[in-house]
Amino acid sequence: MNYPPVSVIIPCRNEEKFIEGCLDSIAASDYPKDNLEVLVIDGMSGDATRDIIRRCIQRSPFIKLLDNPKRITPCALNTGIRHAKGEIIVRMDAHARYERDYISKCVRYLNEYDADNVGGTMITLPRDNTVVGKAIVTALSHRFGVGNSAFRTGAKGPKWVDTVFGGCYRREIFERIGLFNEELVCSQDMEFNKRLKREGGRILLVPEIISYYHARSDFKSFVRHNFRNGVWAIVPFIYTDAMPVSLRHIIPVFFVAGLFGSAALSFYSMPFLWLFYMIGVPYFLANLYFSGAIAVERLDFRYALLMPVVFASLHIPYGLGSVKGLLRTMVSRRFWRNRFSGK
Repeated sequence: MNYPPVSVIIPCRNEEKFIEGCLDSIAASDYPKDNLEVLVIDGMSGDATRDIIRRCIQRSPFIKLLDNPKRITPCALNTGIRHAKGEIIVRMDAHARYERDYISKCVRYLNEYDADNVGGTMITLPRDNTVVGKAIVTALSHRFGVGNSAFRTGAKGPKWVDTVFGGCYRREIFERIGLFNEELVCSQDMEFNKRLKREGGRILLVPEIISYYHARSDFKSFVRHNFRNGVWAIVPFIYTDAMPVSLRHIIPVFFVAGLFGSAALSFYSMPFLWLFYMIGVPYFLANLYFSGAIAVERLDFRYALLMPVVFASLHIPYGLGSVKGLLRTMVSRRFWRNRFSGK
């Protein structure tokens, strides 16, 4: 196998709990270290993150620390890309750990399939080994929880998809279609991959390329994170005149708006009450069905009680966030200017 120079870029900020595990897993990679550089772009962390990175650099000199004074992810990614020396650029996440062959398989499949972006399966792990943490992880890996997000739910073999976790790119891709959109605090990866596909690029998911991601394990942060994701599933429409996300990211806004809107209007008109039932009852029954199936599979009755709440805590806040994002988008002058002036 040919081993072209690879630059790994890792955005991070206040990641003292996870950054060492991430960097140690990369240091254990089977990719030749003389053809590997790891750029950690730190958003001016206020915890022990930077000290931990410096310790890792002493053990692994191919790791470098860069500053991200703007502190947001797309700026970190673009800083890393500008400083990268490799022909291949692999984006990694500070919250994750990676199998030894992660980088080598990314490069191999990038070349074998002539893909423009390659990623793998993300195995989600709880940050805390509690039943709530395990239930949250289950929802994030289940089709009822996340739909057809193949990098979360898995696949039987390599398949062409609309996005992947992280990503492995040739440098020339960024020279051809541009860098990440720095106006997008979140969803910049989805927007980039949509832009890539519009330009004729192909994105490959390979299930044997494996990473382990540590998800939130308490309801409060889980709900807050899902609400924020919902907002940023819609807000990118302000900053581009094209479709910046996939259809599955938009569906929740219609679900929640229909559910809550029909509930409110049902006090004034009986047809809205029936609409509420038509939306809410199938969701409720599906939630109970999949939650019960998970409990039976795990032989643990607690999941029958927890999973309906966890699924709802994933879907409802995401949908409410999407409604907020929609309202924010609708009152944005820039959104309408992009649509009607082409600017």
